Amino acid sequence: MFDDIRLFVHIVQQGGLSGAAQFMGLPAATVTRRLQKLEQQLGSQLLHRSARQCVLSQEGEIYYQAYADLVSQFEQTQQQLSESHKLLHGKLKVLAPINISHGFLRPMWLGFSRQFPQIQLELILANQREDLINSKAELALRVGPQPDSLLYQQKLGQIPKLLVASPDYLAENGIPEHPGQLKEHRLVGTTLWSKWQLVHQSGTVQELFPRFNATFNDTEMMKHLVCDHQGISLLPLTEVQPQLENGELVRVLPQWQGDKRDIYLVWPSGRLLSERAKCLRDFIADYIEKNMPRLQ
Repeated sequence: MFDDIRLFVHIVQQGGLSGAAQFMGLPAATVTRRLQKLEQQLGSQLLHRSARQCVLSQEGEIYYQAYADLVSQFEQTQQQLSESHKLLHGKLKVLAPINISHGFLRPMWLGFSRQFPQIQLELILANQREDLINSKAELALRVGPQPDSLLYQQKLGQIPKLLVASPDYLAENGIPEHPGQLKEHRLVGTTLWSKWQLVHQSGTVQELFPRFNATFNDTEMMKHLVCDHQGISLLPLTEVQPQLENGELVRVLPQWQGDKRDIYLVWPSGRLLSERAKCLRDFIADYIEKNMPRLQ
């Protein structure tokens, strides 16, 4: 009904039905039909119409005075929102996991803030999956399967998981030659996944349900424990790439690796992305494509 009242206000301001039709880009017949519909709903004739002019009725004058300012404020606000939606400045709220943001994606977040200083990035880091819609965030970066069909999803890449240990630990405790021998070692695990699914380079899959000597809900703490020579762990490549390169850690059972973790960007399906969010979406996708570590 508000759209029809808005049309009525423009009929008055444009001096008639044809002027309003031209101003609003509507067929003249549509303007006439919607005005008649509004008058029927209100039970009052708003305009005295003739071939040459439209004159406000007494009831029409009352409705015009009541709604003209409201329509003007509504249209000004709508225009401001539309303009700000297109510009690369303003607030941008994003959800992301803690570990990958502090590690692999840290240069990306720093680079984005440096390159687009007018965008006020509000980055909420948490390992728990926060509800995207209730949080009023525009984008979320997530790792793992995304079952929510109410979200748009863009897959950005995959992170393999590797069995790793320190050279000192292996020198003292021996090197396992088969996944079945892992039970003879100290294992460091996470509450994020209790099952280890190992895939051989030949395609053979073996599932293990390890008994962990230490368990964390944080993969960085798992890495620190392994670097401290306290066991073997299954960790994402993004978490341990620097330590593998400098020799602080080495791969265990290198012909086996864990299941891959998919990285997604998600956003609400019923909401248009602002130019700020599109800018960050493309920035993240480009960074991951160029910098995702790969197995040698």
